[in-house]
Amino acid sequence: MLRAKTRIAVPNKGRIRDPIIKLLEAAGLGPQYTPDNTRVLVAPTPNPDTVIVFLRHEDIPVAVEAGAVDIGFAGHDYVIEAGVAVREVLDVEIGRAKLMLAVPEGYADTVEELPRGVRIATKYVRIATNYVSRKGICARIVRVSGSAEITPLLGIADAIIDVVSTGTTLSLHGLKPIDTVLETSVKLIVPKEVKSDVMDVVEIIASVVRARKLKLVMMNVPDRCLEKVLSVLPAMAGPSISRIEGAKEPMWEVITAVREDELAHVLLEAKRAGARDILVLNVERLIP
Repeated sequence: MLRAKTRIAVPNKGRIRDPIIKLLEAAGLGPQYTPDNTRVLVAPTPNPDTVIVFLRHEDIPVAVEAGAVDIGFAGHDYVIEAGVAVREVLDVEIGRAKLMLAVPEGYADTVEELPRGVRIATKYVRIATNYVSRKGICARIVRVSGSAEITPLLGIADAIIDVVSTGTTLSLHGLKPIDTVLETSVKLIVPKEVKSDVMDVVEIIASVVRARKLKLVMMNVPDRCLEKVLSVLPAMAGPSISRIEGAKEPMWEVITAVREDELAHVLLEAKRAGARDILVLNVERLIP
């Protein structure tokens, strides 16, 4: 039995595994050796009280609900499909996609055009059943374990419900999406009843996720331009300002955090307002 204080479940394979491991590494909780998909099930971390447990993605929500692990990384679609009583405490902004209803080209353009008894292939049986019931679609759900997009070509199904990121795979198989069933991304999940030390680990991970959206901007601002520069700068509570000693003219150092999607605009406006010597740095953690 694992005796570590906190057990973090990570998918043992798939496209989201590596980004999750990179996130854990940035939080100081990465595996201390590179995991092997087929052999490594438990990996130590730099924190002696925390281990990483590698599980099948679909098993992680169940393991979290049962208390077998304390924290899990799982897609929102997997959480809903499992029908478990867990808490989604953080969107880690990995694996963002949509669960879509897709049909062959020329079959139908809308949900309303689907014929009675349409066969829908999917591995998301619970989600699909709830969806067709909610939409009033008379359908037969065909359970498949993977590669749903091939089923219409083989005559197994008339439509599919599957995860779509770019739509390229659908196009390659002559399919088009006609409705969004569910939006999904990887969530950090915990049991309904969770210990405070587990939430401390969640906060460590969350601090990295928050910081990824921000850049730290430092600049020198002449006293005559300070008010104008401050008017164009966003800040969480207000910029940090300190006087620069020994400058040829009265000068202030201004430091602020800027969202990455606003950075180009803010830098240009600050420069126009009189800021100089502008420096942009990465932010590793943000704890409110």
